[in-house]
Amino acid sequence: MLKNFKKTTYKAFGLTISSDIFLRELPLISINENETDVVIEKSEDSTFLVELDLKDVYISEEDKVIFRVPEVGVFLIHDGKRIVFRKYEGADEDQIRLFLLGTCMGAILLQRKILPLHGSAIVIDGKAYAIVGESGAGKSTLASAFLQRGYQLLSDDVIPVTLDRANTPIVTPAYPQQKLWLESLQHFGMESSNFEPLFVRETKFAIPVESQFATEPLPLAGIFELVKGGFEEIAIHPIEKMERFFTLYSHTYRNFFMHGSGLMEWHFDMSSKMMNKLQFQRICRPITHFTANELVDLILTTLRAEENRDDQNTDRVKEFSI
Repeated sequence: MLKNFKKTTYKAFGLTISSDIFLRELPLISINENETDVVIEKSEDSTFLVELDLKDVYISEEDKVIFRVPEVGVFLIHDGKRIVFRKYEGADEDQIRLFLLGTCMGAILLQRKILPLHGSAIVIDGKAYAIVGESGAGKSTLASAFLQRGYQLLSDDVIPVTLDRANTPIVTPAYPQQKLWLESLQHFGMESSNFEPLFVRETKFAIPVESQFATEPLPLAGIFELVKGGFEEIAIHPIEKMERFFTLYSHTYRNFFMHGSGLMEWHFDMSSKMMNKLQFQRICRPITHFTANELVDLILTTLRAEENRDDQNTDRVKEFSI
C-alpha cells in the first residue's frame, strides 16, 4: 500500500501535479509523491529572477521559461517538471492560479513536447473536435452551446495534443471547468450568482462541468477556427493544405515561447504529421447578434455531410471491388 500521500496532488492535462497552492479547479487525487509529474512551488526567494531584466516580460530558453505579470507575480517553468512562482505583495491569489493553470501549464506542455492548442475541445460521436480562435472569438461560448445540447467537454482554453504510434492526434482531458463571460451566461439563461468570478471584480466566471466532462483521451478528428468580424452572415470554408501549418502555429498556446526554447522544428514536424489526419474548417461569424446556437447546427450539419460522403465513397470502393 502506498504511503506518504500528498494532500495537494491533482490530475490535469494527463499529468499528476503537486502544488503548494490549493488548486480548487482540479480533481484532487492520492498518489505517491515519487510519481508526480509536475511540482508547483511557492517561493519568497527572488534569486531565480536575476536573469529577468525589469524591462523584459519573459525569457525563453531550451529548458526554462521565466515570465512576470505586473502586480501579480513572477513565474519560472523548468524542464517540463517544475513551476516556481513568487507572488507580489497585494496580488490576488485567484490571478496566480489563472497563470499557473494557463501560461505556466502551456509552457510545461511545450517543454514536454505536447502541443497545447488555444481553444476548447468537445466530444462528438466519440471523437474530439477543437474550436480555436483569437481571444474573444467565442470559443468557450460555442463549446458551452454544445454542452447545452448534451455534448461533453474535454478541455477549455488549453488543449493538450499528442500523437500515437500511428501519428493519430490524441486530445487528453484538461480539467472540468469552463470560463464564460457574463454576456454568455445571460444568453444561456444562467445566473451569475451561482458561479464564482475568476477573480475580484471580474465579469468572467468559472463554470464547473463535472457531469459533462470526458475523462478519457480521444482522437482529434477536426479543427474549427472561429473568426468574428463584420460578416453579414455565418459562413464555413475548408482550410487548404499549406494554410493548415499557419492555423496550427497561430493557435498554439503561447507560441512565442517556442523560438527561444528551440521547439520550432518539433512544431513543424508535428504539424506535418497532423495536417492530413484532420478536417480543418474556418467559420466566419458576424458580431451583430448571438450566434453560438446557429454555429452548433452548422458544425453538426457539416460533420454529418462529411460522414455521408465518406460512406458513399466506401460503398463505391466496395462496388468496384466486386
